[in-house]
Amino acid sequence: QVQLVESGGGSVQTGGSLRLSCAASGRTFNFYAVGWFRQVPGKEREFVGRISWRGLATLYADSVKGRFIISKDNAKNTVYLQMNSLKPEDTAVYYCATANIATVVTTNYNYWGQGTQVTVSS
Repeated sequence: QVQLVESGGGSVQTGGSLRLSCAASGRTFNFYAVGWFRQVPGKEREFVGRISWRGLATLYADSVKGRFIISKDNAKNTVYLQMNSLKPEDTAVYYCATANIATVVTTNYNYWGQGTQVTVSS
């Protein structure tokens, strides 16, 4: 079992920045990657990016590439999502999740956090 807890969400104006954290506990040696997703009401959960747990490889969705950065601190079992140049369309609930393979497919992620709300106002 892996437990994930997101934090750091909030409200910000267009062009602002936020940093989300995803703290993992439990069997943290047992997964390959940590991904970030977001969801707005009425839409499917969307892949934002991922980072490999043991290495540094990252992958981002085109919609956030160049604005969002994923990093991690293995000593703290924590993954971060630094969000810069935020836009109103970035407004969503953001989730972190773990997967045992390198994937962008939501259903391949098996442990999820509770989500944290990010609101960007114009």
